[in-house]
Order: sequence, then C-alpha cells, then structure tokens
Amino acid sequence: MILLDEPTEKLCAAIRSGELSPVRLAMVAPGGYGKTAVLDHLAREGLRLVDDAHLLREEELDELLRFLDDESADLVIAARPYPRSAGLNRILGRLRGQLVLRPFDRDRTAEFLRRVDAAHSPDFVLAQTGGVPGFVRRLIEEPDLSGFRGELDLLGEDVVRYLLALDTGADCPGDTREAARAAGLLAADGTVLPFVARALRELMPDRAVGARWAEAAAQAGDFDDALRLADQVIATEHAPDRAEGARVAGTALAHRGQLARSAELFQWSDTGASNCFAAIGLVGTGRLAEAEKLLEESSMDGPPTLLSGAVSSAARGVVESVAGQPAVALSTLVRSAEMLQPASARMLLPDTPAALGALVALNCGELSIAEPLLGRAIESGSLVARHTLLLAWIAMVRGEEELAATRLRSAGEELAPRDWLFAVGLRVGLARRASDVAELRQIWGQAREAVIRQPVDLFTFLPFGEFEVAAARLGERDRLAPHLRQARDLLAALGDPPLWATALHWSGLHAAILAEQYDEAAEHVTALAAGAGAGPYFGVMADAAQCWLKVLGGDVDPTEVEKAARGLHDAGLRWDGARLAGQAAIRTTDRKAMVNLLDCARVLQGREPTSGPGPARLSDRERQVAELVIAGLTYKQVGDRLFISAKTVEHHMARMRQRLGASSRSELLSELRAELS
Repeated sequence: MILLDEPTEKLCAAIRSGELSPVRLAMVAPGGYGKTAVLDHLAREGLRLVDDAHLLREEELDELLRFLDDESADLVIAARPYPRSAGLNRILGRLRGQLVLRPFDRDRTAEFLRRVDAAHSPDFVLAQTGGVPGFVRRLIEEPDLSGFRGELDLLGEDVVRYLLALDTGADCPGDTREAARAAGLLAADGTVLPFVARALRELMPDRAVGARWAEAAAQAGDFDDALRLADQVIATEHAPDRAEGARVAGTALAHRGQLARSAELFQWSDTGASNCFAAIGLVGTGRLAEAEKLLEESSMDGPPTLLSGAVSSAARGVVESVAGQPAVALSTLVRSAEMLQPASARMLLPDTPAALGALVALNCGELSIAEPLLGRAIESGSLVARHTLLLAWIAMVRGEEELAATRLRSAGEELAPRDWLFAVGLRVGLARRASDVAELRQIWGQAREAVIRQPVDLFTFLPFGEFEVAAARLGERDRLAPHLRQARDLLAALGDPPLWATALHWSGLHAAILAEQYDEAAEHVTALAAGAGAGPYFGVMADAAQCWLKVLGGDVDPTEVEKAARGLHDAGLRWDGARLAGQAAIRTTDRKAMVNLLDCARVLQGREPTSGPGPARLSDRERQVAELVIAGLTYKQVGDRLFISAKTVEHHMARMRQRLGASSRSELLSELRAELS
C-alpha cells in the first residue's frame, strides 16, 4: 500500500497518464521512505525506472548519461542521499525536477493506521518511527521486530556500531553518520529513532560499542565521550578490547593535559606502542628512571609498522632530550616524524613526533628545523591545530607578531585543553610584546583559568613561562607561584636538563626583573650559566642573561650588549635581542652609544637604522608633548599644561610612534629621548 501526499500523488498521476513528457525526475530520499514502491506505482511502457542509483558502478552511471543524450527519453531515478558519487551528481544535474517523498505527519500516520485497521495511537507510532513509512509499516506488521535483523546485518558493522554508540550518547561525525542518516535510521535531531534503538537492543544484545567508537569520538575531538566510552570498556571485566580502551583513554587525557594519568593508562594498556607513549608521559611528568626502565623492559608487539617504529624512536628522542645531547634528541625526533608522516593522518595519537621535535627545537634555538617539520605535519592532516599553534609560537619568538597572530587565528577556536593552553599563552605573549597592558589584563582571566585547568608538565613550559612574565607585569606573581614551584621541582627531578631548564629560567629572569627582585634574577643568571656548556645556543642565552643583569645595574658596555643582542637574534629570539639593545639604550648616558644601540635594536627588528643628523622628525608641538611625557606626566597632565585634551595628547603620541617606527611604548620613549637630546 502506498500513501502519498496530494502534490506527489498528482505528479505521479501525470507521469502514469503520459501527460508529463518527457519525464526526467529524481527521487532522492533516505531508506524506508518508499522509493521502490513509488517506482512500481509509476511503471508504464517506455518509462525507464532506476532504483538504488547510489549503488551503481561508474560504467553503469556512464550508460545512463548516454541514455539522457536522447532528449525525448523518459527516466525516473531513485537514490539515497549518501553515498553520492561524481557520476551520480552529473546524472542528477541533467534531470528537470524531483519527486519529493516526506515522512508521514500525524494525519497521514492516522490514515495509514485506519487503512490497515490498526489500534495503535498515531502519536505513539509517530514518536517511535519519526514517520518513516517503512518503519510505520514494520511497527504494525512485525511487533516482534524479527524481520528487522536482516536489515541490521545489511547495514554493515560500522553503521551498527555507530548506532550503538549514538544510542549511549556519543556522536562521531563522519561518513558513518551520513550512511546512518541515509538509511533513514536517525531522527531529525540526529538521534537514533526509538524504533531502531529498540531493535538494536533486542536483536543485538551481544554487540558492544567497544574501544572502536571511543576512538572515533576522540578522533572527532569529543574527548568527553571518548573517555566515557573507553571507561565502559575498561570497566567490563571480560571485554576483549580493554587494552585498546585504555589506549584511547590515555590519548584523550593527553589532549586534555592530564599527562600523569595518561601515562598510567598507557602502562595498563601494555602494548608496545602504548608503553612508548607511557614513557613519553613519564618523562614529561619528571619520572625519567621509570621511563627508561619501561622502554628497556617492553618490546614492540606485532609487525614492524610505521607506527611502531616511529613511536619507539619518539620515546627514545624524548628520553635523550633530558638525559643526552639536545642535538641528538632533535635528530631522533625529526627522523621519527618523517617515518610516521605518511600514515599519521589516520592515527589517533596523544602527541606527534613533529610536535615533540618542534618543542625541542624551540628550546634549543633550531627554529629553521622546526618550521618545515611542522609544515609537513600540517600537510599530512595530523593534529593540525597543535602544529599550527607551535608555528605561531615560532613566529612570536622571532618577533613576527602579525604572522603569529594570523597563525593563531587559523588554529581555530574549538581547541582541546592542551592546545587552548598554548593559544592563551600566545595571546599573552603577543600582548606583552606589544606593550598592550590593557589587552594583557583582558586576557589574564583566561590565563588564570588555563593555569588552574592544566597541570604543569615538561611540554607546557613555554606557555607557563609567558604566564610567569605576564604575572610579574600585572602584579599577580603569587597566583602563579605554586605552579612554577611544580615546574622547578619537575626540572629538579629530571636533573635540571639544560634543554628544558633554559627557557623556564629565561622567563623567570624577566619576571624577576619586572618585579624588581634582582637577587632572584641573579639566581636565574647563575642557573643559565650552569647550562651554557650544553651547546652554542645555551651559551648565547647565558651570556645574554649576564649582560641583561649588568645593563639593569647601569653597567652598559655597548660592544658587549650588541654582541649579546645579535646572539639572541641569530638564535631565533629576535624580539628579545632587540629588547636587550633597547633597554641598554635607555640606561646609557653616552649619547653616541644610545644612538648606536637604538640603531642596533631597529636593525634586529628588521627596520632601517636612523639616518643621523637631518630634518627634525618631530613638530614643535610634538616635541613639547614628548618632553612632558618623558618627564613622567600623564596624558591628562600634559594636556592641562598645553591646553589641549588628553585625547589629543594620545593622538600626538600615536603619530610619533608611527613616524619613529617604535614597536612598544618603552621603545618609543627611548626614541624620543634620543630625538630630544
């Protein structure tokens, strides 16, 4: 029995009578909507009918395209909305309209029940089936659901597992969801139709969701669902995939920044790859001896795949970054990333060798190695947001603030907690480098939230370092003190490896300087000097730290400062190098040295040096404003002196900053002092 709405019935009558000619129509609707019944209803001589066109092979679709070359040929084609091949799209594009099949509303449901003399309530039937005609009929004719088992078997394992997962509250976007929707199994809001859910529970009680759909949820970025589904597997004593469930849970927790708990689950999983991931987590949380023992005692199970080779190499590289030479660690991680790259996009990973390698490169000044490493990882489609944020970090430390901000935006807003920590760290760092205290205060709330949510581990030192300097700038050091103690305790547990200690001591030095805690700053200088022998980069950092402390004490040796500033620039820390030269220019009383150091700062920023004596670059009014601002007056006080508004003073300062090419307020004041002298 077929039950069409009035417009569709009229169109079918016109087709059957030959009144509509030529007939070139499509019926695209999910399974259960009655496409086959309508085609049978339309049958007449000369009308070609094609059912299930979404299943046709390319050569069959090509034959239909040739058939359509005859402008008088009649064709009605029925298909599900998914899958939709390019050949089917070409055919649908040649047709002139469509037959629309809709689910039953309440009136049509009641009419169907009346015709078959069923005593069911229309509201009940509609709620159970969503009005899908095939399910309405099946609910009435097969209350025991026995005939539905065959259809479930035909759906395929992936779709059935997806429906089971979705019925527990998890959703894993992708092709499988589209296949379920095209089969007519989902309600309008994307949930499983109650009738279908009942059939799954009654007919397939032995089918578990398993770790497979926990992994699918994690790959879709839904770590809450992934953890919930994986936990169900782990808690089921005789589940065959408990180890896989633990691996998925460990991966999800790593993305959420819970590295210690992640390592525990990987150890419990106890596969070769999981033990390597566990070792990385153990190193990251300060347990080097446990990591080395785990790697020594475990072996890779199964065949020598790209994954097994890459993760084993990555684990060794992370251990080497703490216990060995930075250059060796970086080389090992780069080789690991190159090994995994061809297959990484398909894999669920807690982290990638490319990201770990980039972190090592950032901590030893090898930015030119980190950039292409991250670029290739992004091209492969693996953890794109994480790799993009690390690229943004490289741009920031190089002083390329606009590029860093662009990359930060391209990473998107929907970030895993660990990635969000880096995104907030970037926003804080960019605001600090622009001397934008208002922006820094605005973003500080997010920074505090990130610090509370994210435990400190070895791989989060970069954002925590930025937070430390910002906290000192804003007078908020006490809030961050417990977390920084954790970081330094972690370093101590690992033996203070220079690769990871240098960045944290560098940020600690600048936080102490901002807080005017010079004894504390001297301790960081001593710590940096202790790691100077680890390689040229670490020697540059130690020399620059010593030079910075001397400059703050009023001891400005222009030659020494320029050497240290250029060393920082060549090591990739261009913004820091320019800032050191600028800070020295502010503090020297030697006019020639001040001008030379300002020129050095400008060159390190990629700008032209000053042109020396020549036409004045400031108007008389601007000079008046500059003199009063340098004397320490506020904009309002300057305005009162000169009988102008504070807003006008602000405009004068903005124009001077643009004309002189200063990138921050402190640099502008240095430039103005040089100009006025």
